[in-house]
Amino acid sequence: MANAGLQLLGFILGVIGWIASIVTTALPQWKMYTYAGDNIVTAQSIYEGLWMSCVSQSTGQIQCKVFDSLLNLNSTLQATRALMIIGILLGLIAIFVSTMGMKCMKCLEDDEVQKMRMAVIGGVIFLIAGLAILVATAWYGNRIVQQFYDPMTPVNARYEFGQALFIGWAAAALCLLGGFLLCCCCPQKATSYPTPRPYPKPVPSSGKDYV
Repeated sequence: MANAGLQLLGFILGVIGWIASIVTTALPQWKMYTYAGDNIVTAQSIYEGLWMSCVSQSTGQIQCKVFDSLLNLNSTLQATRALMIIGILLGLIAIFVSTMGMKCMKCLEDDEVQKMRMAVIGGVIFLIAGLAILVATAWYGNRIVQQFYDPMTPVNARYEFGQALFIGWAAAALCLLGGFLLCCCCPQKATSYPTPRPYPKPVPSSGKDYV
């Protein structure tokens, strides 16, 4: 029963992490404009995501512009897009595979070992998805830090971490933790003992005495 509870907890954490990764990919607040210079303008907020850049006015009006050309984007943004999409697709596959291996489901209930293996495979896919999301968000965040401390970057063109990055890091952690818990439910090998050898039966004596 404890093993089934651990398996269910890992599955729930993986699903929550997968949903959070979708939210992270869709949000435009991957990096936000920082007011680090002398000319402080608080009437508007500028932020960028993987798909668009937005300007939010103090009046509540938001204007967003979708990135037009894919080839015009920098390599970091293209790689982050690809890794996030790969992580989402792998998470979806992991959900389907691990669902078949859940003890509360009736799939493959005749073969308990195969059922447990499906849960472990789903956990491994969750781990790979979490790593893809972690690499994407960490790479994008490292790029923000490099540009912020680059002396060649103008003061009015520096950005800092947005809310989407923190959600992405939480999503990666949940996927990794969920995958680890699913992998902990690995089927145990049954201990095989050697077949006992039959002892030779004693030959009954014929009752004749030989001299």
